[in-house]
Amino acid sequence: MGLLDALFRSNEILGIAEETLEFALESSEATHPNEYMGFLRGTEASRLGLEQDGLVITDVLVVPGTEVNSVSATVRTSQIPNDVNALGSVHSHPNGVIEPSSADLGTFGRGSVHIIIGAPYRRRDWRAFDSEGKPTNLNVLDVELPDTEEFFDFTQEDIDEELGR
Repeated sequence: MGLLDALFRSNEILGIAEETLEFALESSEATHPNEYMGFLRGTEASRLGLEQDGLVITDVLVVPGTEVNSVSATVRTSQIPNDVNALGSVHSHPNGVIEPSSADLGTFGRGSVHIIIGAPYRRRDWRAFDSEGKPTNLNVLDVELPDTEEFFDFTQEDIDEELGR
């Protein structure tokens, strides 16, 4: 996707890929009793075979150097990439409370959807919130994600074409 495409794409989030939600649930459980923290990234729905304009949450980016304990996760802001595909955040509450804390609300400004996952990390133990901390609906979509190998399968010619050289 070129820069202009990224600037003028639909900002509507259609949902989260089922595989991505499963990854976040499993990662939250694996880090228990500590919190888990990541950033949500999206892919154009058309690239996933959907005939709708908008984005599907397909990736969770875990930032290197994130410090976690049983009550918080602290991200080194200098390590967060300036990414046009960043849609929000996901983190866990090991205490099982699936509501944003006041500290959570302070981090919800970046991105439009934020997921909180609570122990015991089952499929029903999560909720989505908007940037103000209000509950929002987030559909779980059964889409086939591109293979990681395909994502990194490009040549210098592909790069030149993308840059318009």
